[in-house]
Amino acid sequence: MSGTISTGIARKTACHVCGKAFPVAKLRAWISVRPGVSDLIDTAVPGWAEGKHVCAPDLARFRREYVENLLADERGELAELDRQVIASLEAGAPVSRNPEDEAEDRYAFGERLADRVAEFGGSWTFILSFLAVLVVWMLANVLVLSTRPFDPYPFILLNLVLSCLAALQAPVIMMSQRRQETKDRLRAENDYRVNLKSELEIRQLHEKIDHQLARQCEKLAELQQIQIDLLEEGANGRR
Repeated sequence: MSGTISTGIARKTACHVCGKAFPVAKLRAWISVRPGVSDLIDTAVPGWAEGKHVCAPDLARFRREYVENLLADERGELAELDRQVIASLEAGAPVSRNPEDEAEDRYAFGERLADRVAEFGGSWTFILSFLAVLVVWMLANVLVLSTRPFDPYPFILLNLVLSCLAALQAPVIMMSQRRQETKDRLRAENDYRVNLKSELEIRQLHEKIDHQLARQCEKLAELQQIQIDLLEEGANGRR
């Protein structure tokens, strides 16, 4: 499939996989593709070797397939988070998200209000304000309204108000805690995506470096052999 097309504007080369002509600057040469990805390309389209080129979309597709096979061999069935990371690698897009923004998009006004109520209920402002209300309530019934108190001692109405407040405050706090658990889960998923993508990119970088070192060793061995041949030819010529 590979071939070269010369134009008046730029030199174009055919992609080995799809056969379409692209400018050479937009293609990846065989030597720059990692061995694992090269094996997949050669299996799908035989003849992939030195001198061949592949376009960016086809290379991204084979990279995705390579990463999927790599994760499937290590972990078995891929989870949705794994597929999101693979898709981000193929698209070259960032995988990290802001858990706070993602959590805000999922909840209604009532759940956000529960957070604010729980935050106020766990503050010193609420404790001091509530103590002040209790003191005023009891002093008003004992001293100010001693002749006709609206809640005489032992303050049965006050106990009823406190019971109702506790009964309402408990589910509100539970709603806020459940939402906090969801935020923690989103943060953990985001950390997992980032760590997995970093691990895969580092592994691919190691493979690329190993591939380049192997190619350099082959070139050096070839140059040494040429030098040896030249030295032997020079020695034979002087005899």
